Amino acid sequence: MDSTYDGLTEKEAADQLKEAGYNELPSAKPKGLHQIILEVVSEPMFLLLVAGGIIYLILGDFSEAILLLASVFVILGITFYQERKTERALETLRDLSSPRALVIRDAQEKRIAGREVVPGDIILLKEGDRVPADAFVLAAHDLSVDESLLTGESVPVRKSNWDEKTEFGRPGGDDLPFVYSGTLVVQGQGTAKVHATGMLTEMGKIGRALESVESEPSALQKETRRIVRVLAVVGLSISALVVLLHGFFRSGWLNGLLAGITISMSLLPEEFPVVLTVFLALGAWRISQKHVLTRKIPAVENLGAATVLCVDKTGTLTFNKMVVKKLSAGDEFFDVDPAKKELPEKFHEIVEYSILASELKPFDPMEKAFHQLGNHYLAETDHIHRDWELVHEYSLSPELLSLTHVWKSPQNEDYIVAAKGAPEAIARLCRFSKEQKEKLEKRVAGMADEGLRVLAIARSSYKGSEWPETQEGFDFQFVGLAGLLDPVRPTVPDAIQECYDAGIRVVMITGDYAGTARAIAKQIHLMPLDPILTGADLEKQENPELENQIQRVNIYARVVPEQKLRLVMSLKKSGQIVAMTGDGVNDAPALKAADIGIAMGERGTDVAREAAALVLLNDDFESIVAAIRMGRRIFDNLQKAMTYIAAIHVPIAGVALFPLLVNWPLILTPVHIVFLELIIDPTCSIAFEAEPEETDVMKRPPRKPGEALLSKQRLLISFLQGGSVLVITLILFWWALNLGIQEYTARAMAFTTLIIGNLSLIFTNRSHSRSMIAALAMKNRALWIVSVLALLILASTLYVPFLSKLFRFATPDPAQLFWSVAAGVASILWFELWKSVKAK
Repeated sequence: MDSTYDGLTEKEAADQLKEAGYNELPSAKPKGLHQIILEVVSEPMFLLLVAGGIIYLILGDFSEAILLLASVFVILGITFYQERKTERALETLRDLSSPRALVIRDAQEKRIAGREVVPGDIILLKEGDRVPADAFVLAAHDLSVDESLLTGESVPVRKSNWDEKTEFGRPGGDDLPFVYSGTLVVQGQGTAKVHATGMLTEMGKIGRALESVESEPSALQKETRRIVRVLAVVGLSISALVVLLHGFFRSGWLNGLLAGITISMSLLPEEFPVVLTVFLALGAWRISQKHVLTRKIPAVENLGAATVLCVDKTGTLTFNKMVVKKLSAGDEFFDVDPAKKELPEKFHEIVEYSILASELKPFDPMEKAFHQLGNHYLAETDHIHRDWELVHEYSLSPELLSLTHVWKSPQNEDYIVAAKGAPEAIARLCRFSKEQKEKLEKRVAGMADEGLRVLAIARSSYKGSEWPETQEGFDFQFVGLAGLLDPVRPTVPDAIQECYDAGIRVVMITGDYAGTARAIAKQIHLMPLDPILTGADLEKQENPELENQIQRVNIYARVVPEQKLRLVMSLKKSGQIVAMTGDGVNDAPALKAADIGIAMGERGTDVAREAAALVLLNDDFESIVAAIRMGRRIFDNLQKAMTYIAAIHVPIAGVALFPLLVNWPLILTPVHIVFLELIIDPTCSIAFEAEPEETDVMKRPPRKPGEALLSKQRLLISFLQGGSVLVITLILFWWALNLGIQEYTARAMAFTTLIIGNLSLIFTNRSHSRSMIAALAMKNRALWIVSVLALLILASTLYVPFLSKLFRFATPDPAQLFWSVAAGVASILWFELWKSVKAK
């Protein structure tokens, strides 16, 4: 690539962005206030509140009617807040998931969101990238683009350089000097200048948007819908029965209808789908704070269940910043030391031809390392050829892991040919004998055992007028070997140990030699170091044999991307939940097949990112482990919230229903249930979501893939928790009535017990492994805000005359209040005792 392009300045880009707008097509707008109102109006809880308010009006109880109807606006406010909080999280994710673009600004390469590309930007394209905007091609190196999205052409088309005169034209056919937004680079690389963005692109003009696949409901969504359906049917059936019993045997049909509405409100499980939506959306946003972008929300569910983590070595376990550490020419070696300024003459040719076999402006870390080496040792020598012209290229292919550049020198009539690649590929080009191959393999193995990535260099010259069809048409001579080192990220060993503590197996997959792979595995404490399988071994093995070996092999070397898919399928077949990292076009099938596909955000291709469920924004292994930890926390908190929701509906429904069956005075009316719902909704959707992770979240094995949110054990715990609050509340109410305490005071006492029991349920469900007292040390600001507000409003209903009248309360004396609070706290002490016994 030409290094002369400075691109726009950041100020020019900002001005252009203001003028042209974001580089995106119109998308779904966030829900407006009127949409949210319409959704709330259609909710059963809203309709029940309105019906209750109308009945109170008919009965002449205006204060209760006004309160119920006013509560509609409070619920609207809570719903709007939740919607906007979720929407903001999703907006952040949409911005992050915009296809990335590599641009030159202020003469520096910079990767930005595709939506921030502006007219005049210089963009750098390479294999696997989505073209972010319509652009003129300034420099094309073997550049081919799949434009089928726009033209329907079944084969990629070649691109040529723009002559700076031709006007921008429509897509279709080979050798056009234009690239188009949304198309895919399938070969080579190039530099282009942006002509149009957003709706002014060819894609925008014809009104076509990028494909967006609507994913089917996840396992959790299906489970939640099933729970809601069951509880709704049960609730409506009980409500209908209450209306009939009340109408026939008590005080008339209007009061019966009011009682039925009360029961319906107490049993309606409308919080379940809200909680799931909020948790997954905010969970995805929280994971993005760990430098991991969630492209498919159901991946948040799967993170906590991952049992095997398959990772690339380069860039994920290491920095992907190569440095040349060792050179080999003949039988001699040279250890590269930046402190040394002189390079023995015998090694000059290796550096010279390694640079000639690299791109002019390299992206590949190894090619950058060769340029840096040349600038360090040979900058003032005649081995650096800045005036030579690159006239032909042969690309790397799966069949031959080498690439070749053909140069024209002003001082030489012959063409100069440079090749670099895998030692076995260069040996093939140099037509090595069996003895030469064996000798080369020993030298390569020795360097690989030091953890070095080994490349071989070869040279040739050519006089013909027509280029050979393949690289093997040249008469190559072997030059030497270069050993490169990619330093291990310092955080990786601890992250690997954290995976082992969490019961997650780590599998390293690399294109490097087995010796290099073993050396890196030793540095990061990956176990076991043996056996190691190579790509060649995989080719020889039948599936049954591979499925047997894959249970004990954690290092795979010399693996090509196509073989990753086979590894993923074999692991899945053995019952593992597989997370797989990848960055190339050929990695896409494996990423899509994995339970959790993780694409590289910095060095990865757009094709890989589109196929993956997660995108690793900083390509760091530690971020993957952090995302798994966060995924476990999200699932834990979701279970806590669901357990609490199921538990709290038991006493609410029981306290509303039981007095009808035994001919007691009613304890709860719709007004009381609205108050309870105002505590429940924010608690389960905001307070529990913000709950910090358990201390043992990465000290236990992965959860089972099919584990239900509300397993039989959790449902039993929920019903026991709720049942104990119900029993204590009813006993306290009965006790108060038997002592001759008047009805309004007894109701206030029972309601206080119910509220304190509710808050106790919240605090005890914060952790199922630590006591409620120990859990108080865990910070959760949202929970404390909800709790304090609940207590303040409870106090207002007891001591503010207007509210007391509305709630049909009489203020209890201090002793009565003490027993009500004590009963509420005592209602969950059995669960605290159970946690203590379980811990011991």
